[in-house]
Amino acid sequence: MHKITADYIFTGNAEPIKNGIILIKNDGTIVDVINPKNSTINFDDVKKYEGVICPGFINTHCHLELSYLKNKITQKTTLPGFVKELVQKRNNFSEEERQIAINKAEQEMIKNGIVAVGDIANGNSTFQLKAKQNIYYHTFLEVFEIADELAKSAFNKVAELKATYFNNKQISIVPHAPYSVSKSLIKLIANQKDVLLSIHNQETESEKPFFKEKSGKLYEQMATFNPKVATWGNKKDGSLAHYLPYFKNTASLLLVHNTYTTKDDIAYAKQQNISIYWCFCPKANLYIENTLPDFTLFENENCTIGTDSLASNDTLSVLEELKVITENSNISLEKLIQWATYNGAKYLNINKQFGSIAKEKKPGINLLTNINLEELKLTQNTSVVKLY
Repeated sequence: MHKITADYIFTGNAEPIKNGIILIKNDGTIVDVINPKNSTINFDDVKKYEGVICPGFINTHCHLELSYLKNKITQKTTLPGFVKELVQKRNNFSEEERQIAINKAEQEMIKNGIVAVGDIANGNSTFQLKAKQNIYYHTFLEVFEIADELAKSAFNKVAELKATYFNNKQISIVPHAPYSVSKSLIKLIANQKDVLLSIHNQETESEKPFFKEKSGKLYEQMATFNPKVATWGNKKDGSLAHYLPYFKNTASLLLVHNTYTTKDDIAYAKQQNISIYWCFCPKANLYIENTLPDFTLFENENCTIGTDSLASNDTLSVLEELKVITENSNISLEKLIQWATYNGAKYLNINKQFGSIAKEKKPGINLLTNINLEELKLTQNTSVVKLY
């Protein structure tokens, strides 16, 4: 057994403990967490680290299969431009190149203290690696279809792929985005019982005219993919009204990006009485749209952190995402760490093991160095070291 301490212990779901001590087994299982104010423990055999100790990070939104596109997509073209270029380039790589990139990306996440991932998939290219369980994965199999009459065949095709996954409790069939799934397809997805769902939400400004007026860059792009989008009805309340009311029975729903989500949108979402988590991938927002969500609107909401893919990011690091939020808001480090650990574990329903430093859990232990300890804030020089 080991005894470790740092300037502060952030357990993930409670106030930080100054000079707190963690008793931990060789395999990373927590034996106890001690507040020195309430203990007479002997510090002689306690290993002291400078900085902040926190649980392993939970990356609730990634596209591991797109890792081969690192540095291949032009930045700041907005979502329609990003999608257009991705479609043009995605077939220019061999399966060997894709697998090398996927394996390298996983190693990067492990090095960056990520212990669990909610990962989007459109095929089976990541299945073999995930079965090794180097990281805990929950895979979200995306389904797209604009035409109502093709909804069932699209869903069934993805269901066949789902059946080949190594663990049917760690995989869900999910909608890609409001603008790429018909009402019939939404209903089929929503009829799944007790599943975790995820959807790209309000990622681009052109999503608003898409639903309200059937116009804009996104609408024009989707119409080229399938003219059937013209048969969709207008939604004066925007994209949320297109799908949220159907997900009343969902175990939990992750809304990803929320770049253009407003106060009124949040209020509308709350009215639906759904277990909603809001996921932020700020570096991807800057890469694609060159703008960020208004994080202050979400201070009292259940939020999580994602990295998105290496097609829209230069690194897979939850810490780097937290730095961007720190630079662009006054959200406390305690809350940011909760978003990046405890909340993500709760959403993925793995909080019995991950997300918080507590007795009998094995959450992974990260050390954050070069912290502004006076203000308890991340700095540009803050780095992460995986201790357990």
